[in-house]
Amino acid sequence: MDSDLIKLVNRVQDCFANLVGGELDMPQLAVVGSQSSGKSSVLENIVGRDFLPRGSGIVTRRPLVLQLIHTPVPQSTQPPPYTEYAQFLHIDRRFTDFHDVRKEIESETFRVAGQNKGISKLPIHLQIYSPNVLDLTLVDLPGLTKIPVGDQPSDIEKQIRNLVMEYISKPNCVILAVSPANVDLANSESLKVARSVDPQGRRTIGVLTKLDLMDAGTNALDVLTGRVYPLKLGFIGVVNRSQQDINSEKGLKDALESEAEFFASHPAYKNIAHKNGTAYLSKTLNKVLMNHIRDKLPDMKARLNTLIGQTQHELDSFGDAGLLDDPNQQSALILRLMTSFARDFVASIEGTSLEISTKELSGGARIYYIFHDVFGHALESIDATHNLEPQDIRTAIRNSTGPRPSLFVPEVAFDLLVKPQIKLLEAPSLRCVELVYEELVKICHNCTSAELQRFPRLHAQLVETVSELLRERLGPTSEYTQSLIQIQAAYINTNHPAFVHGSNDAARESGRQSQRKIAPPRPPPAEIVNGVDGIEDEEDEDSDAKTTQNGVSSSREGRSVSSTLPRQTPSSDPQTRAKSRQESGSGHHRRSHSHSRRHTSSSAGESAAPQLGTSPHSARETFLTYFFGQSGPGPVSGLNSESNPVSDVSVVGRDLSNTNGVNSSRGLLAPKRGIDGNNAAFDMKSLGKHIEAVPADGSSGLSPREEMETTLITSLIASYFNIVRQTIQDLVPKAIMHFLVNYTSQHVQNRLVAALYKPEIFSDLLNEDETLVVERTRVKALLDAYKEAFKTLSDVSLKS
Repeated sequence: MDSDLIKLVNRVQDCFANLVGGELDMPQLAVVGSQSSGKSSVLENIVGRDFLPRGSGIVTRRPLVLQLIHTPVPQSTQPPPYTEYAQFLHIDRRFTDFHDVRKEIESETFRVAGQNKGISKLPIHLQIYSPNVLDLTLVDLPGLTKIPVGDQPSDIEKQIRNLVMEYISKPNCVILAVSPANVDLANSESLKVARSVDPQGRRTIGVLTKLDLMDAGTNALDVLTGRVYPLKLGFIGVVNRSQQDINSEKGLKDALESEAEFFASHPAYKNIAHKNGTAYLSKTLNKVLMNHIRDKLPDMKARLNTLIGQTQHELDSFGDAGLLDDPNQQSALILRLMTSFARDFVASIEGTSLEISTKELSGGARIYYIFHDVFGHALESIDATHNLEPQDIRTAIRNSTGPRPSLFVPEVAFDLLVKPQIKLLEAPSLRCVELVYEELVKICHNCTSAELQRFPRLHAQLVETVSELLRERLGPTSEYTQSLIQIQAAYINTNHPAFVHGSNDAARESGRQSQRKIAPPRPPPAEIVNGVDGIEDEEDEDSDAKTTQNGVSSSREGRSVSSTLPRQTPSSDPQTRAKSRQESGSGHHRRSHSHSRRHTSSSAGESAAPQLGTSPHSARETFLTYFFGQSGPGPVSGLNSESNPVSDVSVVGRDLSNTNGVNSSRGLLAPKRGIDGNNAAFDMKSLGKHIEAVPADGSSGLSPREEMETTLITSLIASYFNIVRQTIQDLVPKAIMHFLVNYTSQHVQNRLVAALYKPEIFSDLLNEDETLVVERTRVKALLDAYKEAFKTLSDVSLKS
């Protein structure tokens, strides 16, 4: 019964020999030792045959799983032509000549591990049937080495050590540590690696070779008796054939007799000769292996039972191939897979999927990120006036007025300038549509289950159908988004409450900037310091009232001037107001005369520079300050008895203060007063085809008035652009959700059924992946092996 245990393990091991992934911790003996320690000779002595490759350097480059199977001697009068033979699992052939076995091991090693002395983890399975062996299962591993030799890989030491550790680290493996006796035991590599996985020495058997090569006067008695390095299973000494014996073709039978004579005649070993030698080693290994199998048998059955359940579950995940032949089963399967695909698609968008990632954004959360982070930041990064130069604005104002001088900033110029700025919102809006479309396509590709992976053609058709639906909705969504921008540019609503409020702020800011540019501060005169300012303030207020009664209008086309022109901040500083009045008068008259002239001009209907304050006429005051500058209307405030009123008033509205007669606003030559018009220096030449908006000298060429106009219209454009930007930021995500996201979610199920639920294409759609078919075959074979091994172990348990 005990001998059947080893045969049982061999049969179980054969079940997994050619299966990829079928790993079971089987009870076995692993032979470990450094190169040239005598591992191969020990195995050949146990088998009694020369069958292992020999040579210098690394010879064993693949694990050799050696199964020794005892066959009884035939009792018939006619014995078979052979009683000993070897058989490999990778070839269907019986080898009776063990020299051919050696050649087959070498060729199989070269086939897998190559010619460059490299190693491979793929084992070679060899079974030897003989009446001269005991039932054993041994694994011959490559010899441990330190330095790569010849064309060996530079990391050969690491490769071999990892391979050895992979075998001996399994709890069910008994380690056969081979060490040469003529080397100090402290330097034994086999005991070192064995101790790393079996520190207490419970499953390690020590084997000492080359006892006959020790120096004269030395012996290994202390080691063999366990006084130097204790092991639970002990040490066993053997004597192998020397290289001279191998060269002289000394038989193994004679070698075993020489070994027995050595232990019996040696003075140090003769008392323990019965516990050493190859014969004792074979019996000990057989007994240890049987006891080990008996102890591990319950654990093996439990492990097999677990593996059967796991493998059965894996096989079920591939589905039953037999159901695909029934047309009714095909239609039900396709409808179920389409419904599951559509449900997963919608769940990913809505965030109700069962598989929610905690590492990164996915599904509908990525769409939200596009709306509120990517798209929002893109709109905020757009500067409403970054591409508008002051010269461009001035040119637009001039072109919008034609030959007529403008009293106000023309609305045509504002419309002309603000529409291209609104157009800047179109590119990020359309890109937002594209990003959402791309995310929906990604969601579509990620909606795949393990069952759907069985049918790559069906999955590809599902993805293509949903992608086609998304492409259909991409066009209308982009067109509507583009129309939102066009709608905003089609009608410039300057009556928008936010724009009116924004334009007032812009006008006040422009007024402050204009005061700083046009009227730099001057030291106050002595009259204001002495208290004259309070009297003139009252007279200025009377002038304001008279001017209002004379019908001077401060509105244009029914809109308040304060909405389009800058307002100056009222000042409570009397010195500032006095300075303003001082600058509005003639520099050659006293303050009393200036007051008289302003009073006279006000009664005549002329507008005067008002006091800056909180009076109801602040809108008109702001307009006058903006239009004529902080000094007020020059021809009125600077009028004296010697000047010509008509000639002075004629320059209102354009800056003609250039003494050379050059109009700085238009850039055209004008004749000087008092100079003969026939002077050749002032002949007007014909204009060219193209007149540059920017002067040739590179200067801005902006008059104070034009600087104020430019600043004002820039502020108005920024104010209106912000209104449109907020509207677009709110409407574009809504449009995308309505036209693209929600529409696709609502119609994806119907589209899939209409496009793919056709009985004539069921067979093509349910064509399984070839890789999956191969994997299912492998898993099924593995499951059958597990079941067979479990049945074998159960039969042995019942017999015992």
